[in-house]
Amino acid sequence: MIKTSAYAATNATSPFAPFTIERREPGTHDVLIDILYCGVCHSDIHQARNEWGGSTFPMVPGHEIIGVVAQIGSEVGRWQVGDTVGVGCFVDSCRQCEACEASEEQYCHAGASFTYNSREQDGQTPTYGGYSARITVDESYVLKIPDGIPLERAAPLLCAGITTYSPLRHFGVQRNDRIAIVGLGGLGHMAVKRNRSRPCQSPAAC
Repeated sequence: MIKTSAYAATNATSPFAPFTIERREPGTHDVLIDILYCGVCHSDIHQARNEWGGSTFPMVPGHEIIGVVAQIGSEVGRWQVGDTVGVGCFVDSCRQCEACEASEEQYCHAGASFTYNSREQDGQTPTYGGYSARITVDESYVLKIPDGIPLERAAPLLCAGITTYSPLRHFGVQRNDRIAIVGLGGLGHMAVKRNRSRPCQSPAAC
């Protein structure tokens, strides 16, 4: 196991504090990622404060992870050491059910393994997120970060960005279509940036 520094909430009222977790050594299809940036999603706060119920502690949140591949397993084919990559909201699934075979692993019938406050597919090992120095993930749940994107700005695309983009793609929204955005929080402001198809005529129209 790889001892890794992190920030954790040890209960629903404690502040985040330095904590040490263990990451698995990379298996044949795993990559070990040195984390450079991690976005702060409001769901991290809800989970850490057990405002939705079902939180497990100690908790290391963070599911908008950007980092560099530091080590790869012996059979990893799509990644090389030094690649800039991202990890989003989930890190594994059964890969055999109808949802997984349709590339909708988030709906895995057996239950996806979320990046934190969840369990690995063995049903026992807790998952810890990106408020940490490194993470070990199966190569299939790692994303390529294109060159030229500021990495600190890329991190929120892995949750707020994809959450607002998915319905637009699903419903076939096209340029100049009218849409409604409810609220201008973390997701809402991302949706506005994504969907502003014409320049504002005045500050009031932005």
